[in-house]
Amino acid sequence: MDTGTHIVMGFALGGLATLDPVVAADPATKYAVMTAAVIGSQAPDIDTVLKLRNNAVYIRNHRGATHSIPAVLMWPLLITGVLFLLFREADVFHLWLWAQIAVFLHVFVDIFNAYGTQALRPFSSRWVALGVINTFDSFIFTMHVIGLLLWWLAGFDPAFTFVVVYAVLFVYYVLRFQMQGAIRESVRRLIPDAEEIIIAPTMRFNQWRIAVKSPQHFYVARGYRRSVTILDKYKRVPVPDTPLFQAAKRDKNLDAFLHFSPVYRWEMSEYDDCYEVKFIDLRYRSKEYYPFVAVVKLDMDYNIIGSYTGWIFSEEKLRKKLTFLPGD
Repeated sequence: MDTGTHIVMGFALGGLATLDPVVAADPATKYAVMTAAVIGSQAPDIDTVLKLRNNAVYIRNHRGATHSIPAVLMWPLLITGVLFLLFREADVFHLWLWAQIAVFLHVFVDIFNAYGTQALRPFSSRWVALGVINTFDSFIFTMHVIGLLLWWLAGFDPAFTFVVVYAVLFVYYVLRFQMQGAIRESVRRLIPDAEEIIIAPTMRFNQWRIAVKSPQHFYVARGYRRSVTILDKYKRVPVPDTPLFQAAKRDKNLDAFLHFSPVYRWEMSEYDDCYEVKFIDLRYRSKEYYPFVAVVKLDMDYNIIGSYTGWIFSEEKLRKKLTFLPGD
């Protein structure tokens, strides 16, 4: 989920914690738990600072180690240790307990996005992504905000309020799974030989992004309610096992792209003084353009002279970006 949603979830969890008799009865523990819930709801996303290095490092590591099983166990201990220095009279066990719930809930809700997490590390590096909830879901965010306003402004009991909020959201999640299942069945009817179907939500409630692998083709489609419309179809062409592509794959930006992107096509352009290898993620389509790409420039001897991976929303902007790569 996005940062804003994790923040309101942290405050909501602090309100829900008043169901715990120890938290409800002890002001010191109540304030400590509220603080722990808010911090715990953010802690796993500390890896966002990797953006300061470059896109490749961020793409390869975001929602990785910081969302792993060891991290989910470590964050609450760290949070509890620091906060106990500030809230000496708080009940340490219940402080740890709600910090643990906050961290677990953060990682758990991230699993429902299309991006997913490596929540099974160190046992598996597989990305767990159910793809039923958009990274920012306005309904989920709004329900939390309504609950907080009822608590802070109208004086509603926070425990009762957020029990109701989460009951509504449970039903909402079930509905989203049903909607995704209906889209998946429509894809299978439209493309009977589909080997893999990747369905991702969008900001619009009834609209879905779809990428499909069949033995011979890649399909890019849009789902709306129960209907599916194919937007693009590409013949599956294996990446050539040539010295040029072998050299390109050694680039850290392209390596990060291939680590992150399960459905892509490639292009190669030859110029007077260099080669340009471009990989295009087919899961993202915006206004007839595919914005998530990796590009590697190599000289005529297959030495890498520049590369880029990230989001570019027009060919013109991509050309401008490539102009500033080393080697020009």
